[in-house]
Amino acid sequence: MQNVTLWGETLRLLVELSATAAFALSGILEGARKRLDAVGVVVVGFLAAFGGGTLRDLLLDQRPFFWVQHVGLLWGVLALCVLAMLFLRTRHFEVTERAIQWPDALGLGLFTASGVHQALLLDLPGLVAVLMGLVTGVAGGVMRDVVCNDIPSAFRGHRPYTVCAFAGGWAYVGLWSAQAPGWLALVACVSITAGLRGLALWRDWQLPQWRL
Repeated sequence: MQNVTLWGETLRLLVELSATAAFALSGILEGARKRLDAVGVVVVGFLAAFGGGTLRDLLLDQRPFFWVQHVGLLWGVLALCVLAMLFLRTRHFEVTERAIQWPDALGLGLFTASGVHQALLLDLPGLVAVLMGLVTGVAGGVMRDVVCNDIPSAFRGHRPYTVCAFAGGWAYVGLWSAQAPGWLALVACVSITAGLRGLALWRDWQLPQWRL
């Protein structure tokens, strides 16, 4: 049992690191497209990586914030910003965006699971827990786009994103209610969220538009 728990925590850490890097890179690329200066690129990168978790902690009144507890994440994202500004050029953008799609999908699942888990620990209702998962997984990208003066891609991209997190969040709630092991709920949430997101990208699924 101890080995299973250790495996689950290791899995959580590895996916969290790749997810944070992918989310930060999405902010860095957007900041570069908007021709922001070095400070602007770093701020947008940090917003994309940490904005959702920070908003979740605010809503759930959690102190200290998760990035205060794990200062290494701050240094890692800062180093990523500096390296990207030194070595990334316009010709690398398209390749980089394709490369981070799967880490981004995994990160969406993990951050969704993290938000759901924090809410369930406080004995909040299932729907509220799922919404906290959505906030954790999606709000960082929304903040990134708002700061860059764009309509958030989560609302206008038409490819399912939030819907995938919604489905994965309910999987976590269901397994939690069934008293399944925590690692199983994590794997289920990440697998369903990332799997649906991957299928949406592969099959080019589109959400219906509101036709006036």
